[in-house]
Amino acid sequence: MIAFGEIGENELLRLSASLEKGSEHPLAEAIVQGAEEKSISLADPVNFESITGKGVRGEIEGKVIALGNAALMQDVCGKFENSTQAEDLRKEGQTAMFVAVAGKLSGIIGVSDPIKSSSGKAISSLRNLGLKVVMLTGDSKTTAAAVGNKLGIDTVVAEVLPDEKLQKVEELQKQGNVVAMAGDGINDAPALAKADVGIAMGTGTDVAMESAGVTLVKGDLNGIVKAIQLSKATMSNIKQNLFFAFFYNIVGVPVAAGLLYPFFGILLSPMIASAAMSLSSVSVISNSLRLRNVKL
Repeated sequence: MIAFGEIGENELLRLSASLEKGSEHPLAEAIVQGAEEKSISLADPVNFESITGKGVRGEIEGKVIALGNAALMQDVCGKFENSTQAEDLRKEGQTAMFVAVAGKLSGIIGVSDPIKSSSGKAISSLRNLGLKVVMLTGDSKTTAAAVGNKLGIDTVVAEVLPDEKLQKVEELQKQGNVVAMAGDGINDAPALAKADVGIAMGTGTDVAMESAGVTLVKGDLNGIVKAIQLSKATMSNIKQNLFFAFFYNIVGVPVAAGLLYPFFGILLSPMIASAAMSLSSVSVISNSLRLRNVKL
């Protein structure tokens, strides 16, 4: 937290957390949590407004508070220039959010979502599976580049609005790619719905989970790797089951029809035919149960 002017850091945090306490965005939750950890009492916002791709705005105790990116500050404060302090926060992988009180820039809040220790391994595993990993984020290019370098992500596309995420998914699909999109926020919902496979984090918003076809209960990227591995094992199992089903019928039906009788005098007893059909079903079911033993 960096405060400018007369408003101190704790008061700026109180105003920001009060504004954000009704939001479902992960960054908003982090700000509210930060205030709660300092035992700061929050007020109720009035005329709350969420501005897509920019931030939020509302009134706290008669003061108009705006919290968001540089584009929002340009709208609220008029002339605005990015500060070197904000850029320093971004280089550390933090998201720098500007706070304006009564139309005046009053401070910067730096929020970082710690990279899970498992994320790097998950990205590496996805690449080993032959997948290209692309990160789409509304965050600044500096922050996105810092995170992308840490995780070894192939392509980083930063400062994108929700509709631009959707456009990027459509662009990749037009290039002949099968696209799996993972996200957790309201802004990710259109892209999740458009992707060939939408993957929502169980820790995310309800809208994201409703838009996606797959939900990862724990919100861990390794869940994507496991989902892909399980999907491949399932498809392999389906092909094996089809082989068993066709094999029994291809062999059994001609014999039952008397194909071998003119040559060898062999007819298939109805009892044997019935047992063979039962064995076919048992084979398929037994093979399917092997999926329980798939190592993920």
